[in-house]
Amino acid sequence: MAYPISAMELPANTAAPGKSLHGGVPAFRLINSQLGQVKKLISSQLVAPAKTDDINRLLEYVNARSGKMIRPGLVLLAGASCGKITGEHIRVAAVIEMIHNATLLHDDVIDEGKTRRGLPTINSIWGNESSVLLGDFILGRVFRMCAELEPWVGRTIAAAAVRVCEGELTQIAQRQNWQLSESQYIEIITEKSAVLFSCCCSLGGLLARAGETEVLALSNFGLNAGIAFQITDDLLDITGDENKTGKTLGSDAGKNKLTLATIHLLRIANEEDKNAIINSYLITPHTHPEQDKTRDELAELLNRYGSIEYAHRRAHEFTARAVKALDGLEKSDAKDALIETAKFMADRTA
Repeated sequence: MAYPISAMELPANTAAPGKSLHGGVPAFRLINSQLGQVKKLISSQLVAPAKTDDINRLLEYVNARSGKMIRPGLVLLAGASCGKITGEHIRVAAVIEMIHNATLLHDDVIDEGKTRRGLPTINSIWGNESSVLLGDFILGRVFRMCAELEPWVGRTIAAAAVRVCEGELTQIAQRQNWQLSESQYIEIITEKSAVLFSCCCSLGGLLARAGETEVLALSNFGLNAGIAFQITDDLLDITGDENKTGKTLGSDAGKNKLTLATIHLLRIANEEDKNAIINSYLITPHTHPEQDKTRDELAELLNRYGSIEYAHRRAHEFTARAVKALDGLEKSDAKDALIETAKFMADRTA
């Protein structure tokens, strides 16, 4: 049921004085103050003209659903690992988080998500139109903010955003391609997810006036950490607890998308079992409450075949590559925090 905007009780959108703002990422304690500045800047952008109270209520709701802030955190830590965090770092971090938030509003429509960050999604309360247009509104704010950045910074962000969309479109085009290979999957998640992490890290270094070698190291770190992040995210879609993840799960199988664990399962299963798996768990559309049962059965099957363990192992391999990429950077608290963050991204359970 869709409720009038004014009838929805909105959660508070600001932290209490002194409250940690690192959103559950332990390493972000190092940049707690700067993340607070990023959040403040985002809040100032998520405001419509005074006469549009209904829009502002929607924007307040979005602003209240702050996530872990991983992407802006990487911008800041990458900058700190090479020099000082500047006002440009704060602005770029805000822009990238706003792009991410806009894509989530669109993703919830595509995946028919009911919860996000522990609260009902915009589309589940006020409909798909509100969610899509609100995402567009945020992107419009992003365009305006990018126009105030150095041209090369705006071009870098735009190029990453295009690649993210290309990756998402490729994934949609590959639905029900039961022969999708692991290398094709890695290429898809590199484009749809990891390139934005790489962009965060390279921009953080560039804005700190880092040298070419340092920027390349940070870019490679972000790319590999981002791949590990998405492998883990896809695993959580099958094995996670919605009460912990705070979002609707099971959308990948429900939308006939193969992930690393299911690719591994189909690769090692015999032909008879493979066909049964496809027809029972991957190709048939499922709705609640049947979807939860199907997701549990698929998780059990993946566990029995060692597919979950395999995906975890691959995520850790990409994390190791990310950490290795930072070998050339001088030792610092920020570098240690980047390494800690990469491990957190691969090992998280929510």
